[in-house]
Amino acid sequence: MSLSKKMLRDIKINKTQFIAIFLMAFLGIFAYCGIYGEYYGLEQTSNEFYTDTNMADGWIYNANFNDSSLDKINEISEQSDRQAVVQSVADLEDNPDITLHFVENGTVSKFYTTEGKDFDSEDDSGVWLDKRFADARNFSLGDNITFEFYGQKINKEIKGMGYSPEYIYESSPSSLTPDFSQIGFAYLSSKARPEHLDYNRVLVKYNQSDKDFKNELDKSIDYLSFTKKEDQLSVAKFADEMAQHKMMGDVFPIVFILVTFLTLLTTMTRIIAHQRTQIGILKAVGFKDNTIILHYLSYAFWPILAGAILGLITGPMIIPQMFYPTMARSYSMPSWHPGFDMSFVYIAALLVISSVIVTYLSCRRISKENPANTLRPKAPKVSSKSLIEKSRIWNHLSFNLRWNWRDAKRNKFRAFMAIVGVMACVALLIAAFGMNDSMKELKTWEYDNISHYESKLQLSSEANPIELNDILNETNGSFIMQQSIEIKANDMEDTVVLLVSNNTDLISYTDSNKDSIDIDEGDVSISTKLADTFNLSIGDKIKWHIVGSDEWVTSKIGQIHAEPVSQGLIMSPDTLEDQGLNFTPTNILTKEKFDEDYDSIKSVTTIGKLKKSWDMVTQAVMMMVYVVTVVAVALAILVLYNLGILSFTEMEREIATLKVLGFKTNLLRKLLLTQNVIFTAIGYILGIPLGFYFMTLMMNAAGDSLYYVPSLTWGNLLLTAFITFTISIGVNLLFSGKISDLNMVEALKDVE
Repeated sequence: MSLSKKMLRDIKINKTQFIAIFLMAFLGIFAYCGIYGEYYGLEQTSNEFYTDTNMADGWIYNANFNDSSLDKINEISEQSDRQAVVQSVADLEDNPDITLHFVENGTVSKFYTTEGKDFDSEDDSGVWLDKRFADARNFSLGDNITFEFYGQKINKEIKGMGYSPEYIYESSPSSLTPDFSQIGFAYLSSKARPEHLDYNRVLVKYNQSDKDFKNELDKSIDYLSFTKKEDQLSVAKFADEMAQHKMMGDVFPIVFILVTFLTLLTTMTRIIAHQRTQIGILKAVGFKDNTIILHYLSYAFWPILAGAILGLITGPMIIPQMFYPTMARSYSMPSWHPGFDMSFVYIAALLVISSVIVTYLSCRRISKENPANTLRPKAPKVSSKSLIEKSRIWNHLSFNLRWNWRDAKRNKFRAFMAIVGVMACVALLIAAFGMNDSMKELKTWEYDNISHYESKLQLSSEANPIELNDILNETNGSFIMQQSIEIKANDMEDTVVLLVSNNTDLISYTDSNKDSIDIDEGDVSISTKLADTFNLSIGDKIKWHIVGSDEWVTSKIGQIHAEPVSQGLIMSPDTLEDQGLNFTPTNILTKEKFDEDYDSIKSVTTIGKLKKSWDMVTQAVMMMVYVVTVVAVALAILVLYNLGILSFTEMEREIATLKVLGFKTNLLRKLLLTQNVIFTAIGYILGIPLGFYFMTLMMNAAGDSLYYVPSLTWGNLLLTAFITFTISIGVNLLFSGKISDLNMVEALKDVE
């Protein structure tokens, strides 16, 4: 018989083990390339979008940038573009908010046209409209749209639709997810700019560090604020999303690859040990050691290679398409496509090469023996008595426990492999279910423990004070002020949220334990995550200003609160006015449902809508949870099934011997089940802290706006235990049922 025919015969005899190895290699590469393909797709697509549109490196804000200021900026930058940006209301039903950009050149952060003609900075009659808004409102090219701002109206013809690199993510004042029928943006030529509208923004490109550019900027002109690219809202939000997906790719597929190595090593060690006599015969008839080694290397090479190639091809094709439809509901880009990186090929090649090395380690020792020694059966393992076996406890243990203890001692690597396989499965499940629990806990924390209102009324910028007071009395509501602010402390700066509110039962403030706290009058409270990021504590001072205002104030931190969804400062109206700033309400909160039409009320959001928007925000994470759960269960089935075959095959002789000695089938089944349950229990216990660590990594990668408190729930632990032990016991019972069909002669003949 040729070696190739022998290999095919051996693979057929051990087909279940080789199928398991193939599937594990496939799943490992499939998960790695799929999750990373999704991440690289996001990264590469967004980078291409930023490059094609010449995305700005920074944004400079001021009340007015005259020609003199622009000249000074041009001296320290490579390229600049001046804009007048204003919030307007479209003359449509529900008065949607549209951010207008009157652009001087259109060369930095360019409008990306997908329909119509390209943006023309000389065309004063046209407007280039946000495609997501245009689609939501059923606009077509050639339609006219009217915008109102500062008491005047302008009417323009829609000459193009598309996207902007500054609006991959659009924040909505009434929802966590963008409602594209209510918000949008538009680009117009500066020639259409009303004379009284000043240039209030300059977009710059530069070839130095952000810090160096800002230092030069500080020396050149007076301005309100500067935002570097990675801090721009859209860029930062999308980067946070990508970071969380990348963390999934960093952690979970590696577990599969490591377990694949261990499974392969275990399987090949067993096959070679069982074919010891055949190897001796091959040596005796003249086959060289290298030929024999290459023969057994092919056992691992082909199934691992096939699994790796299949995973390499299908992973980037399937997994990204599961996420992109969900991502596209919250983010806007011209295209979504999977990415590719040479690391996919390198990891697949590394898996194949490593499998060959692992197989070589399994067969090199026997290849060095002479044919005469190889033809002899391998000497049984001899082990000395352990401390437990020498103790009095040993005599009180049942035969079941003593037999399993000694079997585990003789087959340490198989026991280790079983524990590691279960531990990996448990870790993945704990992390996946933990993320699921965390999302639900954040939702409950924000919308049940903190928010006690039914409706949130957004006030119009031109609201009538008398009408507002009437609404306030009618709804028994409370004014709040929410504004974006820029804070500075410890050489760091960030844009966060300011909440100014009277003591009201419509909002509860909480600590990190989710217990209610009171924010004392006169105190400025900072959120826990923001305090940790800036390394601040009670008594420290911070500088901040409302975005759009040049009035900086210094505040002393009086308290620290915990907020799950948005990070920033909280204070009372009197405290704000003590800082020298005016309390300007932006919303009314009320416990009543509000559906009346007032000119002073721009929009109404209910707590139910906020909960639905939260579910939409978390859909991408939940999809990742589902993928990891399915993959973890598949891992458990493959590992435990393969180990079940391995254990039963290795113990056939011992089981046959026990049957000859009169042990009943049910007792022998109990022996195998006991060992399986013990290994599963050890793997389960060890997998819990590893899973908690994975979960913490995921939470830390969730971005700056969300504040998680990592926790393990009993539901998580019990569900993970149920899945793990059900698979373990089910697989064990499958193989223990073969005891009654065991061929006694075949099992015992090796000891002749």
